[in-house]
Amino acid sequence: MAAGSGRGKVKIDPSQIDQIVANLFVNARDAISGMGTITIETRRITQPENDHPTGVMERKPGRYIALLVSDTGKGMSSEMMHSIFEPFFTTKDIGKGTGLGLSTVYGIVKQNGGFLDVESEPEKGSRFTVCIPECSAANTNDMADHAAASLAKRSEDGDKVVLIVEDEADILRLCTCVLRGEGFTVLTASSPAQAMEVAGMHAGGIDLLLTDVIMPGMNGGDLHRALLEKYPALRVVFMSGYTADIIGANGVSGEGLNFIQKPFPVRNLIRKVQEVLDLPSPLQ
Repeated sequence: MAAGSGRGKVKIDPSQIDQIVANLFVNARDAISGMGTITIETRRITQPENDHPTGVMERKPGRYIALLVSDTGKGMSSEMMHSIFEPFFTTKDIGKGTGLGLSTVYGIVKQNGGFLDVESEPEKGSRFTVCIPECSAANTNDMADHAAASLAKRSEDGDKVVLIVEDEADILRLCTCVLRGEGFTVLTASSPAQAMEVAGMHAGGIDLLLTDVIMPGMNGGDLHRALLEKYPALRVVFMSGYTADIIGANGVSGEGLNFIQKPFPVRNLIRKVQEVLDLPSPLQ
């Protein structure tokens, strides 16, 4: 472990730091297959305003605290690096990985206004760099500007409320991180029964239901119909890894169906949610 000089502060939920470190370490552990070295480093970095590098995520100018996790494992090809942050992508054998670890890291970093990057070479290893905006007097104005921009985005979206219902914890966590990072207010439930409880206790409106189709106790279609009694203008996006025949047998079919097939890229999830929210109200 190599700690950078001085100390820095970031504004982030400590449990999310735990998630980032755990997922990157598991990825590095699997890459070295029991023989190799894993190194963790921290440092301060400055992202220049006139610098526009290509990378995994957009890089806003300012000061960041960087966490770097390196390994001397098998490395990756350039083609593989383009896919590793997509949900469900994995290089591991069947049953040995969900493909959600790195996409979870991506979602957390995006939610907190940071960026990440990866460098890798086959048979030489990989290095993942996670950068979170530094909390300091030096960048207070920058943070205020970003906060104002975020507030403006929320106002433009009307502070939309999304209820996510998914019985797979990793997928629920990922969707939550991604949509919160896009400025949405997110309510979560791991079952239809819990979703009904959450909706019953929620004082405001709910604009969109993002739900799995096949779940214990009640399917996604029946859940949507039940919630329409309280929220008659509720829009819905269904998600599933099953085929159209199977989800159709569970009451989810018809023209104009808003559906996203698992596995899906993060950008497709964001696009689909925004696309459905931009549709005319079902009551019109």
